[in-house]
Amino acid sequence: MSPVLAGVLQLLALMAALALAYRPLGDYMARVYSSEKHYKPEKWIYKIIGANPSAEMRWPAYLRGVLAFSAVSVLFLYALQRAQGILPGSLGFTAIDPDQAFNTAASFVANTNWQSYYGEQAMGHVVQTGGLAVQNFVSAAVGMAVAVALVRGFSRSRTGELGNFWSDLVRGTVRILLPISVIGAIVLVACGAIQNFAGIHEVGQFMGGSQQWNGGAVASQEVIKELGTNGGGYFNANSAHPFENPTPFSNLFEIFLILVIPFAMTRTFGRMVGNLRQGYAILATMGVIWVGFTALMMWTEFAHHGPAFEVSGGAMEGKETRFGVGASAIFSVATTLTSTGAVNSFHSSFTGLGGGIQLLGMQLGEIAPGGTGSGLYGMLIMAIIAVFIAGLMVGRTPEYLGKKIGTREIKLAACYILITPALVLCFTAAAMALPTPPNSMLNPGAHGFSEVLYAYTSGANNNGSAFAGLNADTQWFNSTIGIAMLLGRFLPMVFVLALAGSLAEQKPVPETAGTLRTDKPLYAGLLVGTILIITGLTYFPALALGPLAEGLAS
Repeated sequence: MSPVLAGVLQLLALMAALALAYRPLGDYMARVYSSEKHYKPEKWIYKIIGANPSAEMRWPAYLRGVLAFSAVSVLFLYALQRAQGILPGSLGFTAIDPDQAFNTAASFVANTNWQSYYGEQAMGHVVQTGGLAVQNFVSAAVGMAVAVALVRGFSRSRTGELGNFWSDLVRGTVRILLPISVIGAIVLVACGAIQNFAGIHEVGQFMGGSQQWNGGAVASQEVIKELGTNGGGYFNANSAHPFENPTPFSNLFEIFLILVIPFAMTRTFGRMVGNLRQGYAILATMGVIWVGFTALMMWTEFAHHGPAFEVSGGAMEGKETRFGVGASAIFSVATTLTSTGAVNSFHSSFTGLGGGIQLLGMQLGEIAPGGTGSGLYGMLIMAIIAVFIAGLMVGRTPEYLGKKIGTREIKLAACYILITPALVLCFTAAAMALPTPPNSMLNPGAHGFSEVLYAYTSGANNNGSAFAGLNADTQWFNSTIGIAMLLGRFLPMVFVLALAGSLAEQKPVPETAGTLRTDKPLYAGLLVGTILIITGLTYFPALALGPLAEGLAS
């Protein structure tokens, strides 16, 4: 079987699996977030944290819950890393340096999982399992809660109440993420992923010296890292490591985990607003972009530009031989079009245009299908922008799902789409202008610039993957990328929740003959065009200096 055919068949199998899970998972999540019943374990959690899960919250209160919980999480994870040297199960590792501890705490709480350290050489069992793995669950649940709050803003009227953050957080964790993770971990263990609390041990001799590996609860952390679109690996090689991702089947299963909740949440959205066709329109938009990016990435990596590529069947440098070009390309697009950041190949070794596709996928805002929760609310913001543009074209007040998109709504949406590009471009410009940060670049010229641009794009968009040619373990990059991750995660949430509150206060607008049908293919096409044009106008100059220049020169 040719490598191209193998890649296409894997893509088709993945699409079939996602289609089978779409309806039951989407409907189940809608029931979870609409239910008024609280299970006994959930009541225990509410009692411990002192929360009333039945109390409705307006958007400022909901936002305070998000920010307070996340702030406490950052402080806890930072303290846990700084105290690692005196903790049991530390495997002899010392405390993490302050700048790296801040970077890691910000990273995992912001659902970014950017790692400027070697996991197997820095973190013991307590920090990995009690700190990082826990944040993989709750940071994903926070994103899902904010998305559900925005959906309630569309579905409710004449009230500013968006639900209860603590209830949404606990239900997302206990009823959705935990059950799927348990099943997924069993599948990964069956495939060969490790799950233990073993210490450091030698596995053989390598080039005259001993080679050592430490064990860990890898399978359980691997599954939530993908399912929650987190991305932080137990080992530095991430999902290219055989302990995390042992077989081609486990590789395809992990891609499925990355995509299943973001895609299924469009069904949840349609169910909660009472119009499944609206969910299908959002799904179609996400699907067109994802399939298009995947096809383009496979083409760039399979294209033969010399005898070496011809013999290997594509650009194999930096890719695992057990996965090949096709599976590596599918994984790469899945991880950069979502906020996952996990990698099963060396992104810096992709072709120049392939690296550009990875960058552009993150710069779209990671909305096709995006992260758990963040992909849905990001796409809904773009849907509002598209409706506004359509309204300008025909000269009438734009409406979406029976809500008028007025001055306040469009200002909040505009702030949302501007904050992340501002962070990316300003931090990249500062890093290139100052004398010290460029010293961390492994490569000169366009590729070196792409390394820096990729780092801040990944951080501010809460992705977490890296070109890996950049030495980011410096005080400058640890501090600035940490700030970019926090601002890139929580500032957009401010605008999303404010928008949700504004929409919930409106009374529904009756549909007329002049109302734009947002559940039709024409609108989905307009939405795709809006996303690509806004991103292209924002990032094209930076992309032209980096991956485009490199790709055209090769």
